[in-house]
Amino acid sequence: MTEPTSPRRMVALLPMKAHSQRVPGKNFRELVTKPLYKWILDTLLSIPEIDLILVNTDADHILKESGFTESSRVKLRRRKEELCGDMVSMNLILADDIAAVPADAYLMTHTTNPLLSAQTIRNAIHAFEKGIKDRSADSLFTVTKRQTRFYRADGSAVNHDPNNLLRTQDLEPWFEENSNLYLFSRSSFEKTNARIGAKPILFETNKIESSDIDDPEDWDIAEALARRQLEQA
Repeated sequence: MTEPTSPRRMVALLPMKAHSQRVPGKNFRELVTKPLYKWILDTLLSIPEIDLILVNTDADHILKESGFTESSRVKLRRRKEELCGDMVSMNLILADDIAAVPADAYLMTHTTNPLLSAQTIRNAIHAFEKGIKDRSADSLFTVTKRQTRFYRADGSAVNHDPNNLLRTQDLEPWFEENSNLYLFSRSSFEKTNARIGAKPILFETNKIESSDIDDPEDWDIAEALARRQLEQA
């Protein structure tokens, strides 16, 4: 399959499961003013470049109880039994969605990054589309820039010389995959069977928008930031 010169139909993939190991029921728990999942869902709905939002879930009953409704732009897809569980690779879930819902390009994000803004997502889409058009990239994923001193568990230095301390801002930058956002073409996924293709763009996002809720402390931080964001609006 040849790479499209510019994505035409874009589908956003928003996986959502009922179970959460460290923050029970977090996807449906109230974050300041609304359930956690509604933060990113409302953001995606505000982005005109996205044609359809597909929610793959094993929690359709919980979603409906929380007020979730389908529409022409939001569709719910019941997760297959064999794809449920904490140990299932996300790439397998994405592959199942891609096979069921054709599109030229896919955007994948999580409910656990509620502060990711529409403008940042649109900027990422435009960077991805440019990369596709000029054939310099086949995918994009968001990263957090790190310039600090890293050590192994045995205390040995990873990215610096402890006997020749450079300023942290002079260290080589490292980029951490922050799991906030992925963009990829259909053909890219077919080649790698993964959301990150062979020629990805590393798209940097700031620390606040990159906030990801993985444990109770993350929840408290995200809640404080979300409350401040609403107060400043």
